[in-house]
Amino acid sequence: MSSWADREAPAAGQDPVLAQNPVVIVGSGHSGVAVAAGLRTRGWDGGILLIDSESGQPYERPPLSKELLKDGAPDEAAVLRKEKFYADKGIARLAGVTAESIDRDGRTVLLSDGTRRAYHRLVIATGSRARPLTVPGARLPGVRSLRTRDDALELKMRLVPGARVAIIGAGYIGLEVAAAAAAKGCEVTVLEFQERVMSRVTSAPVSRHFEQLHGRHGVRFVFGAAVTSIDGGERAERVTVADGTAFPADVVLAGIGVLPNQELAADAGIECRDGILVNGDGRTSDPAIYASGDVTRFTSPIDGASQRLECIQNALAQADRVAAHITGQPAAEPEVPWFWTVQHGVRLQTAGVRHPEDQTIVRGEPSGGKFSVAYLRDGRLAAVDTIANLAEFRTAKRLIAQGARIDPVLAADPAIPLAEATSGAPSHDHAAADLAAARS
Repeated sequence: MSSWADREAPAAGQDPVLAQNPVVIVGSGHSGVAVAAGLRTRGWDGGILLIDSESGQPYERPPLSKELLKDGAPDEAAVLRKEKFYADKGIARLAGVTAESIDRDGRTVLLSDGTRRAYHRLVIATGSRARPLTVPGARLPGVRSLRTRDDALELKMRLVPGARVAIIGAGYIGLEVAAAAAAKGCEVTVLEFQERVMSRVTSAPVSRHFEQLHGRHGVRFVFGAAVTSIDGGERAERVTVADGTAFPADVVLAGIGVLPNQELAADAGIECRDGILVNGDGRTSDPAIYASGDVTRFTSPIDGASQRLECIQNALAQADRVAAHITGQPAAEPEVPWFWTVQHGVRLQTAGVRHPEDQTIVRGEPSGGKFSVAYLRDGRLAAVDTIANLAEFRTAKRLIAQGARIDPVLAADPAIPLAEATSGAPSHDHAAADLAAARS
């Protein structure tokens, strides 16, 4: 019996009535804009409508927790495309409007301005939102999250020399803001429930390296810290943890992860499970509706795992697959996912998705500031973290895509190039079999 993921959507142009209606894209982040651009690049000559819940032009997201917070940086996030691009490509935009509901039978979207927009194909690229704090005092002024341009600009105003900044959560966002705040002369305390930084995405050696890096810049860490309340009068003044310790704070940032903005799809009866479920073409359980970017959950074509990835690379790759399928063209081959963060000027680049049970092999001496950590799964290179080592990142990314088998002893010797640490020929057959299984 075939699943919804196997059903074919009607080919573009088959229905002359539907073909008169546009592709409507809900969400103008990286993935939504890339779908629109990809459709035009692939020759789509029908209408394209981008719906953006924020005002202004679609903008870059990564700088919000990095460059935009620096002194002297412009108070505007870099735009994804200049306004002329949309006009030249015939891409219509509605800004400051949200999609309220989907009528799947009538193929229309109800917008917050009261209008309905018909679609030939609908693409949901609504991204994710900051996971909210639920402790008492979480709504006090001074408690912030960081997800939008306005969030970043408000935070930037508050990060002044001497300000006491309490950051809840030691993930990418929390640590990037910690670095920016420390550079501006703030007193920074990071409260983390787990026992090390970035525990969800990396291994202990990398965590220790970045904890020490932040420590050298004056950042204080408190691990095993379960926040129980945020207290103050008119504004947040302190953060209290389970053992009763209170940490004074003029600014509180909650960096405890994100939630997918899947409600539009879920309310329309589209299958969701911590993300909108999509197949390899980006199609949802409704063949006329696609989803792309942070909001999606899908089966990895690399290792067959069910996953939701929050990274620009995945947002753009999924956008390409959606645009390709709508126009009836082949998409690019699946790429190994990759991620990056910069903290105190040190760049961590990750290729592949690490699993906690993977074998961890450190290549090089972390104290030297340039090293890598390879992660082996069933003898094959599954992921890598590289610190200030772009060349090894590129090599590892290629080896992961090949399903290369790695000799752990050879890999542990940093004098041996990672490409020469393979145990026999890369397991192309194994990787191909995995890919075929993931697509079936």
